[in-house]
Amino acid sequence: MAEDASAANDFAHAPNLSKEEIALRYSKWAQGAQYEQDLSEENYKGPAITADVLAELFPDEDSRGDVYILDVAAGSGFAGEKLVQKGFQKLDALEPSEGMLNLAIGKGIYTRTFQTFLNGPTNCILSGSYDVALICGGMGEGHIPCSGLDELIRVVRPGGLAVIVMRETYLTSVVEYKDRLEPRMKELELEGKWTSVMRRVVPKYSFENNGVVFVFRVL
Repeated sequence: MAEDASAANDFAHAPNLSKEEIALRYSKWAQGAQYEQDLSEENYKGPAITADVLAELFPDEDSRGDVYILDVAAGSGFAGEKLVQKGFQKLDALEPSEGMLNLAIGKGIYTRTFQTFLNGPTNCILSGSYDVALICGGMGEGHIPCSGLDELIRVVRPGGLAVIVMRETYLTSVVEYKDRLEPRMKELELEGKWTSVMRRVVPKYSFENNGVVFVFRVL
């Protein structure tokens, strides 16, 4: 039921948890494919929204196979699967939860995988490695902090894109983001790190909640 799935999602976004505790909760959620049942497309349209946005940004279908993408907080690979359906082929995954990453690896759609946090030791990823770094569903209570934006920028080549797709209410309900996330995005723009391409509110991103899509071009 959608109510049970929503409760499971809230369990992974509970306040006052360390990022390590959250990663363990995701690993537990991944057991028995429960996560994939709870966040089926009926309840969670974020991956489809993300793939549609990337397809809009790269309208030439023949060139999509050459776009090198880092799927940050990849989870079980939902967004990656949707991207492959759109013709994107060069995908790497960054995911701190071992259980989730194992599900993603099992789908055979990622070339390289990194079990780490975006704001953790990502030195294994060279600066400017990707044409696109995207976060679909990785923003939330105790999840990627505002400081993670700097790392998102670092791994993208100049001229590449940083894409964030998240629940709109988290902009005000998550303490880390309230009056901080969008101002930090603007600061990075004023610092000449990136420039805004899109800010779009989308309906029914997860369950009955609207989502918001941010797209920035890295400078």
